[in-house]
Amino acid sequence: MRLKLLAAVFALVGLPVALAQPRTLVIAQGTDPTTLDAPLATDSPSATVVTHVAETLFEYEPDGRITPKLVERYSFSPDRKVLTLTLRRGVKFHDGTDLNAEAVKFNLERLMAPETASAFAFLLRGRVSAIETPDPLTVRLRMPEPFGPVLAHLTHSSTAIQSPAAIRRLGAQYRDNPVGTGPYKFDRWQKGQFVELVRNDGYWGNKASIERVRFLAVPEGTTRMALVETGQAHVAVRVPPQDVARLNANPAIDVVRTPSVRTIFLYFNTTKKPFDDPRVRKALNHAINKEEIVNFVLGGFGRASDAPISPGIFGYQKTGNYPYNPSLARQLLAQAGYNAQNPLRFTLHSPNGRYLQDIRVAEAIQSQLRAVGVQVQIETLEWGAYLAKTNQPQAQNEIQVAMLGWGTVTGDADYGLYALFHSSQHAPNGFNRGFYRNPQLDRILDQARVAADPQARQRLYRSAMQIVYNDAPWIFLHSESQVTAVRKEVQGLVVHPTERIIAYAASLGARAER
Repeated sequence: MRLKLLAAVFALVGLPVALAQPRTLVIAQGTDPTTLDAPLATDSPSATVVTHVAETLFEYEPDGRITPKLVERYSFSPDRKVLTLTLRRGVKFHDGTDLNAEAVKFNLERLMAPETASAFAFLLRGRVSAIETPDPLTVRLRMPEPFGPVLAHLTHSSTAIQSPAAIRRLGAQYRDNPVGTGPYKFDRWQKGQFVELVRNDGYWGNKASIERVRFLAVPEGTTRMALVETGQAHVAVRVPPQDVARLNANPAIDVVRTPSVRTIFLYFNTTKKPFDDPRVRKALNHAINKEEIVNFVLGGFGRASDAPISPGIFGYQKTGNYPYNPSLARQLLAQAGYNAQNPLRFTLHSPNGRYLQDIRVAEAIQSQLRAVGVQVQIETLEWGAYLAKTNQPQAQNEIQVAMLGWGTVTGDADYGLYALFHSSQHAPNGFNRGFYRNPQLDRILDQARVAADPQARQRLYRSAMQIVYNDAPWIFLHSESQVTAVRKEVQGLVVHPTERIIAYAASLGARAER
């Protein structure tokens, strides 16, 4: 029976029941990409694919360093208002056109342009006032004020440099047909099933060892594990805690645990009653036992949040964690007018398969809230539809409470705080999907962006996070640990803290004996 089921699954994702081709690395992700156009890709599964095809000017390394990528060298003016970039010589896009200063200018201006409608425009918009190209390999970014996180922002996948010729030629179809300078070229995308890339034999750097990389869309954790156990996939993300011991006992598989910059949270639509009342928001924070969720739902593969961003990110400082206190939760709810005769009821939207044990976390929250008299209905959608629904403008947005995760993938608190809490970033053109607003917080976040002194930025972020904690626009849940199943014939694979699986330097050896 199990073999028949697996055969059906393999047919669905385009794999033969026989073992996959030996020179194709197969990675089972939880969800399908939503787009492959860099400035429009707002989730890690999309960014993982884009990263192999299109490269950024700088790279955020797993150890937190920022290193040049498409840039050979760079310098700041003495007043830190001009950043000069010298590009690598001889780099070509996959369509044969040259990487040059005009291509960089085109891409960065496209990211910032209102008509692109990139939710990541805040990375540069308003902070870069002009982009100059004095010669084919030189780019100058002019800024009205020093911009502390500029190098960190230029590591972000949305700033990846893509072929202007391809973008102009393909128009809207470019979203499904990316053209970059990376070690892999786009080959095909069977939506809902897989994306396949082929090695770029003309790559400017070290050539990839593996000929093809296939990213499968497999939401169910049990199915992903079955694929890696049978050798139909080489890598499976987000190992369910209950499967770790079994996979560890398998001599053909390594279970790899790596840190993550991702924070999981529930956000409130702060414009909808009763979530415009801080007492309700704080009550629900106190009603949820985050440590219990980490220990028993995540199997210990996480850390209860004590700040809106994770440890290891510049600007992180412990802020608070709303200790589990159901008695206080009931008191706050009663003050807001909710009790046994008039219980609080709402719908919680949750993804299924995007984050570690996401639907199980939602069910645990539902149970814990029931214990304080709150009635919760869970609703889930396919990932692309989920993102679209949560991203509706305020007037049309029906969300009351929803689960999302945010990876501070630049390693800088600006990205983890400005994007999610500044009032200029309300959906649909930003990531503040709960429409939270605090003018004092806005001023502090604006100041932190232009402060030249790192210690001053640290102090400003401490103040900012304290305001967020006090206002409780979220239920602060946990930071994830990444738990990945990797077959032992795979060498050199990188599970990046930004939640990208990177196969640039990966190789496939002989299949391990079972």
